[in-house]
Amino acid sequence: MTAALLENDRRELLERARRRAAEAVGAKGSPAAPRGEPTSEALLAPGAAFVTWRKAGRLRGCIGSVTPTRPLWLDVEEHAADALVSDPRFPPATARDLPELELAISVLGPLERISSWEDLTLGVHGTFVSKGRRSALMLPKVATEWDMTLPELWEQTCLKAGLPGDAFKAPGGIALYRFVTEDF
Repeated sequence: MTAALLENDRRELLERARRRAAEAVGAKGSPAAPRGEPTSEALLAPGAAFVTWRKAGRLRGCIGSVTPTRPLWLDVEEHAADALVSDPRFPPATARDLPELELAISVLGPLERISSWEDLTLGVHGTFVSKGRRSALMLPKVATEWDMTLPELWEQTCLKAGLPGDAFKAPGGIALYRFVTEDF
């Protein structure tokens, strides 16, 4: 995320996400949305994003990318569908579910390696841990939504990665990162 997205870019990403999700669950009369490649340079640039679906305020699916490997618009479209039909925590959504679902997109900034777990601001930075083949991420909004302390956020990130909850306190062996998001 090099610069903030324009309102038109945000709107287009939301429209594309809704259309792709509708197609993925076989909804008839999928919402009209742009098809093909966008013209916006910001959407064509490599980007990483997480797409979150909620039903009545509760998580219904969330899938995303940590690093930019493809154009942002394509990353968002694919995750919009995957979060509804491939998130292993939930059964696949159906066309009947769509009208009740709320959509949120979080575009990730670059990962910044930090030397101390305390070098992070709750609600501003997300967490990412990595050790060998194990890694996990928590978006910045998770800490505020769940009223977590800084140690609790790191502990939950480590546990999500399959590491001991206190692994973030051990010197060496585990890489700690922070990042910011643009949420809409």
